[in-house]
Amino acid sequence: MSRPTLSALVVCRDEQANLAACLERLAFADEIVVVLDRCTDDSKAIAARYTNRLIEGAWPIQGDRRNAGLDACTGAWILEVDCDERVGPELAVEIRARIADAAPGYFHVPFDNYIGNRLVRHGWGAAWGVRSTVRLSARGAKRWQRQRVHPGVELSGRDHGRLTQAMVHHVDRDISDMLHRLDDYTTRRAADLRAAGEIGTLAGNIRRIFTRFWKCYVARQGYREGPYGFLIALMAGLYPILSYLK
Repeated sequence: MSRPTLSALVVCRDEQANLAACLERLAFADEIVVVLDRCTDDSKAIAARYTNRLIEGAWPIQGDRRNAGLDACTGAWILEVDCDERVGPELAVEIRARIADAAPGYFHVPFDNYIGNRLVRHGWGAAWGVRSTVRLSARGAKRWQRQRVHPGVELSGRDHGRLTQAMVHHVDRDISDMLHRLDDYTTRRAADLRAAGEIGTLAGNIRRIFTRFWKCYVARQGYREGPYGFLIALMAGLYPILSYLK
């Protein structure tokens, strides 16, 4: 029996600083598809060194952009990788082994999240970083919803559980990067809330500052990461109220 074909999908917008390091680790896939969204830097030229499967366009809605990439993939299975993420050799081997005889469905991929050179294991969540999510799915088993930031997903088929090897995620370079990301995410989240008519209330979003901080800093043990754990919890707490105010 022939092995199932695998597509690696990368979606980017002006990611020339990260793109090559991401793509060079995807050679184990049968095809690499790169979606170029309104790129004005050298992302296209960099991507062309690794694949001729380039999809160009303009997608203000993140979910639409990701779905365009899924539609362009021809593999039986699709691995979605962001430009600031890296697939190590152990994860590549596990992916090939797990999809070899898997029924159509999806796998949860764990993450090793880095801030600069620091591996931060604890505290992620509440819309501020993930510890695992569905990134490996059979073609047709996953669709993204129409949000600008943190779009939801619709899944079908068998839930095969979580892989053991983690994808490396370079979340932020430093504290300034964290603040810039908070500003960007809350601006896009504000547009989503306005479009959906789900803005909420001032009192409710003030309350979420404390519940989300507690969730990340205490329940998810962010305190074990020292100042970084505190910052992650603070960003998670501020995310709803800043989105509401914007």
